[in-house]
Amino acid sequence: MTPHKLVITGAGHVGSAVLTDAMKMGLFGEIAVIDTAPGVAYGEALDQYQAIGALTLTNVNVHEGTTADYTDADVVIVAAGPSMLPDPNDPTGKPDRAILAKVNSETIRQVMGDITAHTQTAAVIIITNPVDTLVWIAQNEFEYPEHLVWGTGTCLDSARLRRRVADHVGIAPASVAGFMGGEHGMAAFPILSHLTAGAVATADLPTTYGVDPLDPAEVGQAVVDAAYAVFNGKGWTNAGVAQAALSMARSYLLDEKTVFPGSTTLRAEWGHDGDVAMSFPLAIGAAGVEKRLPLTLNAWEEEAKERAAIAIQSAMTDADCNY
Repeated sequence: MTPHKLVITGAGHVGSAVLTDAMKMGLFGEIAVIDTAPGVAYGEALDQYQAIGALTLTNVNVHEGTTADYTDADVVIVAAGPSMLPDPNDPTGKPDRAILAKVNSETIRQVMGDITAHTQTAAVIIITNPVDTLVWIAQNEFEYPEHLVWGTGTCLDSARLRRRVADHVGIAPASVAGFMGGEHGMAAFPILSHLTAGAVATADLPTTYGVDPLDPAEVGQAVVDAAYAVFNGKGWTNAGVAQAALSMARSYLLDEKTVFPGSTTLRAEWGHDGDVAMSFPLAIGAAGVEKRLPLTLNAWEEEAKERAAIAIQSAMTDADCNY
């Protein structure tokens, strides 16, 4: 039996977090790390290889990789390129991930070209921002099975949403079920019409928990602000999105069929067909994206979804996408 093989492309702050967490999962027998910066992939892999000697980690074959490692990979997690860049005119403000479109669109085209040249069977999970734009490029510009390519999308935004709602009503985030939709970025929006906290619907939270009603615009802004609070504090975000990507990988490898708000090209969902990629619930199993579950939106959410589509398409234009 061949152990599962993971390739991590990009060994910066996000890729190194993916590597650190992947080493602890006991799910991978081999992990290859690829980075264009000289010495970085080698150093990250060697650091983890030596850490195995502390006897707290599984004896994983972790090493610096090359594009040839895509050939027998089960999962490729793409974290190459910067995740956000500060606005030089407002360094403490909210840098928009979409400004990365020109730079990272070149990165994803290179990476997908390398992957496609070596395999057609690995699941490709994209973290690199702007993730929705890059997912569209990966799915629409390359001859690669679309169901095996998706992005982490609003998984991290949704985690922040559940954290905020849990704090609001005084319960654990694990007891909150709900998603952010649309763009992973400033145009992400909460789908409160389908959210529950301890099985209590959004409209009933004030009566049940004795709290103020949730305003979707305020909640959405708070979730977006939470990302930039981390970014402006330490210069990057990496912990949550690494967990999201690896949870998706586990669901794929173990056929868990877990539902995530992942990013994929819309195919007649939410009034769009092929012209944009964004996040909505996807069930991930052994066949990749096995079910697409676009939720019915209320009027506020419908308007927010269209604003997200416009924002993503703006980044797609910057990335020279022919949509």
